[in-house]
Amino acid sequence: MNSRRQFLVRAPIGLAGVLAACKMESREAAVNAAASSAKDSVALTASSTSAPAVASVHPAPLLSNVPSNAPVLNYTPKHDELVYTFGGAAPKHHIKSGTRIVAWTEDCFDGAVKTAKDLPSKVMTAGHDNPQTGPFFIDGAEPGDTIAIHILKLEPARDYAVSSFGPGFGALVGTDKTAMLGADFPEMTWRYDVNVARNVARAVSSDGKRAWEVPMAPFLGCLGVAPAAGEVRTTIVPGPFGGNMDCPEVRAGNTVFLGVNVPGALLSFGDGHYAMGEGEIMGAAIEGAMNVEVYVEVMKKTFAAVPRIENASEVMFVGSGRPLEDTARVAFKALVNWVREQTGMTMMDAFQFVSQNSKAVIVQLVDPEYTVLVKLDKSRMPTAAR
Repeated sequence: MNSRRQFLVRAPIGLAGVLAACKMESREAAVNAAASSAKDSVALTASSTSAPAVASVHPAPLLSNVPSNAPVLNYTPKHDELVYTFGGAAPKHHIKSGTRIVAWTEDCFDGAVKTAKDLPSKVMTAGHDNPQTGPFFIDGAEPGDTIAIHILKLEPARDYAVSSFGPGFGALVGTDKTAMLGADFPEMTWRYDVNVARNVARAVSSDGKRAWEVPMAPFLGCLGVAPAAGEVRTTIVPGPFGGNMDCPEVRAGNTVFLGVNVPGALLSFGDGHYAMGEGEIMGAAIEGAMNVEVYVEVMKKTFAAVPRIENASEVMFVGSGRPLEDTARVAFKALVNWVREQTGMTMMDAFQFVSQNSKAVIVQLVDPEYTVLVKLDKSRMPTAAR
């Protein structure tokens, strides 16, 4: 059986997420769409957007209401219904724009790693990293459109989570791309016990002498659509289609915008993270199965060339690629173009504004393509000159 490292080395890389950001739909369009349905909708309260015990942050959502008559798809996949690619898989369900999906996802280890004694290379099926729930065919979604995925609720579905290290996988060790003479570290697994009442996950050191706790902040490591040109991508990689972005902002209260590349978009999600440090430097977060609730809309004739994440107070772009500086450039350029679209400013003025007001986060440095998140506080947007 191939080791996880061998699988990752051979995983198709394809095109890096270096497409320039095209014209994006305005924030006002999303807000107006929500407002127009408010009269016949039900409000999303804090308790409905995420479990009180595990949600420490409640972003003000773009979508403050879900229509009361919205169709609901309840879907808990059987194990043999999970998929392990973006693109190339037949849809499991057809849904309409404006559907609420209530679902469940498996963890990144395909449910095979349960204790500190379970090593992924020994207990996992090769190629079964990051199993996906879906894909969902969204009726009416065509190439050139965008889908908006409003994340309503993310809840840990188990009372434990796991993390691991695999030789040749991580930001601080030799890999197939960064060769070193030093020996590989050994493969290891850590089990985290989840305390929902205290909103923490707790682990013990390998010698049993120390313990630590991590505040939980659930998010989806994978959220994506089928790539362009009929390409099939492993669930290990991120790209302009979304995918394994491992971005903590893919969380309850935020909306993710992804450009549609194939009819139906073929949306899928998985890889639940109960918490993760920025950079994900060891190659795994605190990984666990997740209960997921999202509301999906199609936005016609507008294309998100780079994944965008928004809430009422922030706009964010996720760049993917290598080297790291090019990854950041993807996200920064998308933000500059978004500011130009919103304000009508020149390229140079928008460039200057973003340069002084944006923030950038190294999301992960371990996958075949890195990810960087660039964000902007909307309250800092330029106003009319006096």
